[in-house]
Amino acid sequence: MSLTIYGTPRSRAVRNLWMAHELAIPFVHEPVGFGDDGCRSPGFLAINPNGHIPAIADDGVVIWESLAINLYLARKHGGPLAPADLGEEGRMLAWTLWAATEFEPHAAQAMYHTAFYPPEERDPAKAAQALGAVGAPLAVLDDTLAKGGGHLIGGRFTVADLNVAGCVFYLRFTPQALAGRDHVRAWYAEAITRPAALAAFALRGEVPAPI
Repeated sequence: MSLTIYGTPRSRAVRNLWMAHELAIPFVHEPVGFGDDGCRSPGFLAINPNGHIPAIADDGVVIWESLAINLYLARKHGGPLAPADLGEEGRMLAWTLWAATEFEPHAAQAMYHTAFYPPEERDPAKAAQALGAVGAPLAVLDDTLAKGGGHLIGGRFTVADLNVAGCVFYLRFTPQALAGRDHVRAWYAEAITRPAALAAFALRGEVPAPI
């Protein structure tokens, strides 16, 4: 097997590095960065013509989008992170799409306008709006975790948990977003301190912490 993961760890590629460590599979990491010398370079555009990281090449199969990559790796390699049947696969797809559409855009805006943008570019109104918008999906997530015994599917840690936790990571600068969401807090703390997560985030020079 020859798996290559493209993307700097200080990007969504960290989700794929985390997944590869969870699966304990061999891989080559190409830390492609941003800009004309990185993901916009002709060499990388031949891999992902969208010019975004991450991407993978796996025995001739090229896939973009961090969350889709993780679903593919889980399906290929099996084990407890993978779906046990078609029903679980459908629910893993649903939670992954939920993370990408219902949750991540708002959580990202909250992060940008509280921590990532230069102070002069931050808009407190946009940060407040984003934090308000994550409230409803967080309520859904908290209720699901309460009913599911601390995991999203099958009473165990799966690729769905990893993908959603990779998006909740954006709230690390705004812990007030998780006020009263005790099930989310406990679930996220367990996920982000797994050995595979620690190994992946070490490539960023970070030790991930509970929110």
